Amino acid sequence: MNQKDTSDKIFLKISFFLFTVFNWAILIGCSSQQAINQNSGTVIGQSTELADQVLLKNELLKVQKEQEIKAYQGSLKRDFDLLHVDLSLDFDWENQIVLGEAYLKIKPFAYSQRELILDAKDFEIRELTYAGDSLVKLAYRYDESKVRIYLPAIKSSKDTFGIVMKYKAFPNKNSGNGNEAITDTKGLYFIDPLDTLPGKPKMIWTQGETIYASKWFPTIDSPNEKFTHSLSVVVPDSMLSVSNGVLVSQLELENGKRKDSWEMNLPHSAYLVALAIGDFAQIKSSYGSLPLGYFVEKGYEQGAKKVFENTPEMLALFEKKLGVKYPWPKYDQVVVRDFVSGAMENTTVSIFMEGLLLDEREAIDSEWDYIIAHELFHHWFGDLVTAESWANLTLNEGFANYSEYIWNEYKYGKDQADLKLVAEKEGYFSESETKRVDLIRFDNEGGEDMFDAHSYNKGGLVLHMLRDYLGDEVFFQALNSYLIEHQFQSVEVHDLRIAFEKASGMDLNWFFNQWFLEKGHPELVVEVDYSQSQSILIQVEQQQDLNEFPLFQFPLEVSWYEGGVRKSQTFFIDKVKNEFVVESQNPIDQVYLNERNVLLASISQKGISDEQLIFQLKNSDFGVARYAAFDSLKARNSESIYALVAESLSDPFWSIRENALGLLFSNTEQLIDHPEWENLVFEIAEKDQKNSVRAAAIDVLGEYDADKFFQSLKLWAKDSSYLVAGSALIALVQSEGIQNELSWLEQFEKEKNFRIVIPLAEFYIRNQTIQDRGLGKEDWFFEQITNLKGEGLYYFLGYFSEYFANNLEKKVLAIEYLLTLLRTHEKEYVRRGAFEALLSFSDRVDVIEKIKSVLIDEKSESLRNYSRYFLDMLSDEN
Repeated sequence: MNQKDTSDKIFLKISFFLFTVFNWAILIGCSSQQAINQNSGTVIGQSTELADQVLLKNELLKVQKEQEIKAYQGSLKRDFDLLHVDLSLDFDWENQIVLGEAYLKIKPFAYSQRELILDAKDFEIRELTYAGDSLVKLAYRYDESKVRIYLPAIKSSKDTFGIVMKYKAFPNKNSGNGNEAITDTKGLYFIDPLDTLPGKPKMIWTQGETIYASKWFPTIDSPNEKFTHSLSVVVPDSMLSVSNGVLVSQLELENGKRKDSWEMNLPHSAYLVALAIGDFAQIKSSYGSLPLGYFVEKGYEQGAKKVFENTPEMLALFEKKLGVKYPWPKYDQVVVRDFVSGAMENTTVSIFMEGLLLDEREAIDSEWDYIIAHELFHHWFGDLVTAESWANLTLNEGFANYSEYIWNEYKYGKDQADLKLVAEKEGYFSESETKRVDLIRFDNEGGEDMFDAHSYNKGGLVLHMLRDYLGDEVFFQALNSYLIEHQFQSVEVHDLRIAFEKASGMDLNWFFNQWFLEKGHPELVVEVDYSQSQSILIQVEQQQDLNEFPLFQFPLEVSWYEGGVRKSQTFFIDKVKNEFVVESQNPIDQVYLNERNVLLASISQKGISDEQLIFQLKNSDFGVARYAAFDSLKARNSESIYALVAESLSDPFWSIRENALGLLFSNTEQLIDHPEWENLVFEIAEKDQKNSVRAAAIDVLGEYDADKFFQSLKLWAKDSSYLVAGSALIALVQSEGIQNELSWLEQFEKEKNFRIVIPLAEFYIRNQTIQDRGLGKEDWFFEQITNLKGEGLYYFLGYFSEYFANNLEKKVLAIEYLLTLLRTHEKEYVRRGAFEALLSFSDRVDVIEKIKSVLIDEKSESLRNYSRYFLDMLSDEN
């Protein structure tokens, strides 16, 4: 911009200001004439002030609109169509380097091109050539993230050519800065590559979402680009490789190595390309002719069979519901160490966190079905049909989250599925207190910003409302059409809307606009007038801020019971204030709004009494409504809830039984006045089909009188379920009788499950000062802190530090071990646990200084802030 341009723009702005003020004065002139006559000075001042406010508002609006355009994150412009990638890989394990050669088959997408831009993060490019009729070295520019390649001639959309790149990739370089969902950005991970950490296996695995496939091979790293690929990888001959597609050959090499070659002949996006290498055990299974594989560390084979045993049944269910066969040639599931997310749905090979690494006994209480179903369903929604941009992420994750409901509904019943939705709502509502954004949002701050309770939880909840509104037949027919029409393609939200409109014959813009393209949810205040028992007047007011959120339209179901028979009527809400009447030939004692918990809304209903909640708990057909009633009575600390304890302990829905036991655990004195409850709790502890309910009953008995049930607790402590056995041991270590049975208790020292380890640790700590019984267990504590993983390790850290806080002989070793965990452990929550444990030694100045020196390199800002808070408090105290 030259000086004249600048001067002209300044002149135009001044002219615009004068024009605005002049016109504003004209507009207010007539209506203000009387006021001017009365007090002209004041009104002139007010007029000028109003004009200035209008001008400022206009200027701010311009800035806002410009920022909105600048913040727009749409799908990547497709200058080229990447058709196929052929990769040859080897690894420098010692230095954690990828040694690669890549051939990319590519052509311009629509318009002729002379320059090709590829994503290649933190590479050392050794050679770059054009593969046409002959190999030609290419000129290029590289900024450590993208390589701009100058083609030898202009290429049209009819020209297909090849690019060959020989390179080294450095995944560790510029890594970090992940988010809560994906905690790191290396793309490819070397786990204990020098095999130096006892008990930790050496392995490699990848995690490409969102744009980190390009950390280990050159590509167009965008979800709207799909390609086929082949992968040849050199691995130690003692290890297995697992990748996308089909293993087509294995070639023995020299020096104890082998080359595995994989072919992926169906197109998918770069972030779904995957590789895992490790000393895995492979458990083979099948679903019809479809090969299934479960890959885990050796020693966990039997547990893996149990953890993943429902995979064939899930495949059958999803195929039946969707009317679309599983579209890929095989399905493998791999459990790895130190994964940076919960799991990842790489095409044909899902990778899971180590929490799914269970032995046969631990797998009895496995509750990982939800994550297994989630990643499997992605193979239709996300892998087969892919969101074209991260702004549309809920088209992947909302569906995967909702698959958890579909599976639970089929396998475990509607009550459990509905309870899953309660948890999903609570997660979304919790996030919405500080973050309310559109489901489809083009102003995201990079793809990672999209991985939240909106894309996941709210996305699934919205699909559930749509299913309920349209009915199962139309809902699943729409999904069938959507998948078939867009298979191996990328989509946006309007593709989904059109599929539902075609299947239903309805205009659904109103639904998609408010739920996908706007933010928030209805905030309802409800009043019910029972004065006319056969004509119940209901008032529903939407009270969300309409300056920020839409006025929602939605069906609202009102239900009631007549002689034990449920009846319902649905009203369509489309105003701020809505009034309608429920009429019946018989008197209505009570109505329920959203009894089935379908509507995503916060609902405040005035004047609900304890008696009404009790009626709901006793009479509702739906476990989720009975659960809500019990929860509300418990939150009110209502004494009336105890009148329903026996009934709740016999409820067919396990969650209500468990909730009632939780109430008794906090109020065991109630068992004194109700000995019949004691018998009922004991029967549940013995026979309930749900192990978590049995464990809750044992908790109650142990809290009430562990010595009274001492012999039963000893039997339950040897139960096959760790949930049950752990609860029994927790009760036993609080009993007086166990003091005389130390040798009996020591038989559990070989157990490695934290539910057994922690009660023993509790006992040894309690008895350190009682006849020195707890002393001499130092080696056992060190053995456990070495064996435990994940959450079990986190829970154990506090016991570990407490035991050694008064142990002068081994205190230094304990401190050093905790400092090592704080410095090196992959999981932030474990590092935080190590920091908390180290506070037990805060009386030593040298320990505090060592903690501070370690935290200098802490990569998590939240952990740095958390630890700084406590360290500052210690400094103030001293």
